[in-house]
Amino acid sequence: MNATLKMLKTRRSAPPATLRGPGPDAAQLETLLTIASRVPDHGKLAPWRFIVFEGDGRARAGEVLARAFLAANPDADEKRLSLERTRLSLAPLVVAVISRAGPHVKIPEWEQQLSAGAACMNLIAAATAMGYAACWLTDWFAYDRAALEGLGVAPNERLAGFIHIGRNDEPREDRVRPALADIVTRF
Repeated sequence: MNATLKMLKTRRSAPPATLRGPGPDAAQLETLLTIASRVPDHGKLAPWRFIVFEGDGRARAGEVLARAFLAANPDADEKRLSLERTRLSLAPLVVAVISRAGPHVKIPEWEQQLSAGAACMNLIAAATAMGYAACWLTDWFAYDRAALEGLGVAPNERLAGFIHIGRNDEPREDRVRPALADIVTRF
């Protein structure tokens, strides 16, 4: 089996709390984002974009999340607000993949959304191939308009996922995968 197939067959997500630095440097990040953008894209619309959270930007984003959480949950205690502040600070790098899918005369919106999902998966595969671990998450703030607006997501955009990237050399157990007999039919 070649190295690419082996990597794809054995890739495992790593929880953000287990990811450590250093994360990708500027050149590696450019490579990761270039690969993430090389996905099927009917009509060449680029129906996605990226927001990079690194360095102090992760803490600033955490403050946005804490404020949005407090606005929706005025009785939240400091322990919970502290948790919200760290959501995007656990991994050394977090990339938000933003779906810009919208009505188009020729390209169905569904295909545009799938393209954003493919960008998420390409980013994970590229990070894994570079020797990093990654995790694709959403969470409450992926669906909270106040939080999204505070992070720079326009009203016509949606979050496809937050891709957390860092180092994790610990073995990770595989989750149970579906049996092919249960998910494959032939016509």
